[in-house]
Amino acid sequence: MKHIIILGDGMADHAVKKLGGKTLLQYADTPYMDMLAKKGRCGRLITIPDGYSPGSEVANTAILGYDLDKVYEGRGPLEAASIGYEMQPEDMAIRCNIITLSDNKIKNHHGGHLTTSDGDQLIQALNEQLGDDRVRFITGIQYRHLLVIKGGNKHIVCSPPHDHPDQPWQPLLVRGEEGGEEPGRMTPQETADLLNELIIKSQAILANHPINKKRLEDGLDQANSIWPWSPGYRPSMQTIQEMFPEVKSGSVISAVDLIRGIGHYAGLKTIIVDGATGLYDTNYEGKVKAAIEALKTDDFVFLHVEASDEAGHDGNLLLKLRTIENLDKRVVEPIYNEVKTWNEPVAIAVLPDHPTPVEIRTHVNEPVPFVIYYPGIEADNVHEYDEVSCVGGGYGLLKLQEFMQVFMNKE
Repeated sequence: MKHIIILGDGMADHAVKKLGGKTLLQYADTPYMDMLAKKGRCGRLITIPDGYSPGSEVANTAILGYDLDKVYEGRGPLEAASIGYEMQPEDMAIRCNIITLSDNKIKNHHGGHLTTSDGDQLIQALNEQLGDDRVRFITGIQYRHLLVIKGGNKHIVCSPPHDHPDQPWQPLLVRGEEGGEEPGRMTPQETADLLNELIIKSQAILANHPINKKRLEDGLDQANSIWPWSPGYRPSMQTIQEMFPEVKSGSVISAVDLIRGIGHYAGLKTIIVDGATGLYDTNYEGKVKAAIEALKTDDFVFLHVEASDEAGHDGNLLLKLRTIENLDKRVVEPIYNEVKTWNEPVAIAVLPDHPTPVEIRTHVNEPVPFVIYYPGIEADNVHEYDEVSCVGGGYGLLKLQEFMQVFMNKE
């Protein structure tokens, strides 16, 4: 049996008054996810271990079957792997957003939906003026970039910018943790001081860059500050093949460096799809085509779609509804209709990694609904796929690595 996980990042939500007290999954038109719920088995999944923030790097790693206490090293190292930077033992890699500050507050975490082309030019300018033997800026995708500090210390307190929309930025600057000293590395406070210095210096450089001058003329948000967060060293992870020997080969399909990085360490091939943006305008059809082609030769495919998460962070109710319906019509429907004709059965799982409620605009640590379907599975009594219906699912409430064990028919 082959396996595909279709992950709608941040798709889960809360009940919304404007929708008659329904969640977005309840309100949206999702006939194919509902059909899978009727034919398959549902449940809820705790994706965030105790003591961890509800980030996509944590949730997706747990969903793929990993013990975060053993493998977690933050977003930075995962994204370094995705963009082809091989971390050295002395490196500390940290995610480096380019964000928008306005009126001394974080207006958004994405620099006004910066393009990769513009982001690359800004990162190059920062590296030319701020980079040295210790500091290196590396281009990622859109607003998501990488900062590598030689000898940096990961024991620092950072504030993910998407968790603090419309909040003053200065109180959120990096702080060093006490007791995190490591031989051969800067102290935590030295690392924090360096990062804060880079934040302040970046603002002058970015404000005067031609890209931001043009954005100002066009009435667009300024991509006017870096914001580093989620540091770590090079992780040590088993591959999916080592954990599940029946998987001889697998692939990951995503527009997001973070997910590609998880896939890299998990032993999955990265498939790049032209036009995959991480937003509502992503190339759904291209990603589906790539997933189907991969399933013809691979045993396992992880198909990640970011759009709902970004709409949730923007607080855009109508757009998030559209992204959920797009996932159903433009991803779940064509994949199901294709693989149902195959001789070799394909197990399909659909789930988010965490909720990103539109009225909160940030991730929350709450169980997410999931559905698993394959030919011959014993159906439960759930007839719709949403946060409420799945409470009564046959799988009940699973925790962390249990999902992958169940999905791979190990439990």
